[in-house]
Amino acid sequence: MGVFKMVEVFKTNVQRKGEAKMLLFKLVQLFPEHKINFDLDDCDKILRVQGENISSEKIIQLLIKENYQCIVLE
Repeated sequence: MGVFKMVEVFKTNVQRKGEAKMLLFKLVQLFPEHKINFDLDDCDKILRVQGENISSEKIIQLLIKENYQCIVLE
């Protein structure tokens, strides 16, 4: 019996791979147990986070602190 993993999807304004790479580095340090990736080809510049007990607030705060927009995609 596996542990159910949550997936949270965020809309961002991250444009470049280098920016995404820097943000991924910071996010992985904060949430090492989560699987995190960007889909910059998507029109919403998706940030996808998979894991247990995802803190959307902390993720949004980190991106805002780095001067990016980030909202939970409904």
